[in-house]
Amino acid sequence: MNHKLNIWRQKNANDKGKFYTYEVSGVSPDQSFLEMIDELNDDLTRKGEDPVHFDHDCREGICGACSMVINGHAHGPKGLITTCQLHMRSFSDGEEITIEPWRAKPFPVIKDLVVDRTPMDRIIQAGGYVSVNTGGTPDANAIPIAKHLADTAMDAAQCIGCGACVATCKNASAMLFTAAKISQLAVLPQGNAERANRAEKMIAVMEEEGFGGCTNTGACEVECPKGISLEHIARAHREYMSAKFSSHNV
Repeated sequence: MNHKLNIWRQKNANDKGKFYTYEVSGVSPDQSFLEMIDELNDDLTRKGEDPVHFDHDCREGICGACSMVINGHAHGPKGLITTCQLHMRSFSDGEEITIEPWRAKPFPVIKDLVVDRTPMDRIIQAGGYVSVNTGGTPDANAIPIAKHLADTAMDAAQCIGCGACVATCKNASAMLFTAAKISQLAVLPQGNAERANRAEKMIAVMEEEGFGGCTNTGACEVECPKGISLEHIARAHREYMSAKFSSHNV
């Protein structure tokens, strides 16, 4: 397979950046998208040119580090996968492919396709935790949890914090990510200790970091590699309003 790649190159957050075009040939349809870029970088290195910088880690669809917008889609044209799980057989031979970084003000470009996503870490630090005793390990069945609540928590916990929702949203909103982290703990008894303030604090930090507001277009749910539902945003709003009117905040 042969492809023309239009790749965004940018030295740092202050550089204007622009697209560069590269030709790749002999690409196997069974290669992953990242393996294809690895081969391109090998070729650039042999020529003495600067390789394309991009994030990656586990390459197993777990960490979400492989953040790229490919032909206008976060993580590429296939649904429910990360970029590292995208294979070249998803493209036609000779197809032109455009590759960009996450586009959002809170995600400044570090270099090329690498962006700084630490604002999402600060949202977690604001309230994405539970208070637990530091004594002996509790029995796994010590706190009974209804299956439907456990399932809801596990669905929300699938969020890997990749930022695809932000990159996809026209407002660069991080509401789906924030809501998933709020919802994950809100339905469990272990999350009750911080429940009154969690949503209020996390959403406040989200806004301070410069993420846009949610207008419920649903693009985030469509592009999310883990299929996080918009239902969690509704729950986060309920948690937020409850916190605002809670006696703990009077």
